[in-house]
Amino acid sequence: MIANVHKAHPWHGIPMGDKAPELVTAFIEIVPTDTVKYEIDKATGYLKIDRPQKYSNIVPALYGFIPKTYCADKIAALARERSGRDVTEGDGDPLDIIVLCEKIISHGNIMCEAKPIGGIRLIDGGEADDKIIAVLKGDEVYGQYSDLSELPEGIIERLKHYFLTYKNLPGEKAHIEITNVYGRDEAHEVILTSVEDYKHSYY
Repeated sequence: MIANVHKAHPWHGIPMGDKAPELVTAFIEIVPTDTVKYEIDKATGYLKIDRPQKYSNIVPALYGFIPKTYCADKIAALARERSGRDVTEGDGDPLDIIVLCEKIISHGNIMCEAKPIGGIRLIDGGEADDKIIAVLKGDEVYGQYSDLSELPEGIIERLKHYFLTYKNLPGEKAHIEITNVYGRDEAHEVILTSVEDYKHSYY
């Protein structure tokens, strides 16, 4: 068998996984030790430098996205329904995921299997920007958790603080709001809704 010599696009070319949404493939862009924010270049699929981290806000876990998802009209409608806010649109990106794990992962640009256990609904300047929270499959510490309600409250507060402040600049008014923190079942619903947005936009 001849190996595929062409690099699969992390967003469009990697399967989400046969057991989704209970178990999904996550593509990790940045890890807690990164001092530069990396993100996928949508056109090429290669990891690019988005910006240096100017301040001391450190991503608290593995951070990336779920392949073959998209945040557009259906995600925005779900966010409007659940938050009661005037959500104009999705953020136009694949669905973000943060993966909790015990081990130190030294770099991004990798895939992993993750079990979604909940999520945080962010509204960023009127755009829906959900963050799925997951645990690394087989992790000795976090792998035991099945729902966000089981996590220690301090971990949830750390995640909320990160997402409320990671774009803030000193002296600027905050424009990010957390409207909902939800558990596994709603996380599955958000994932499947983002799959529908992806199918509508890219199929």
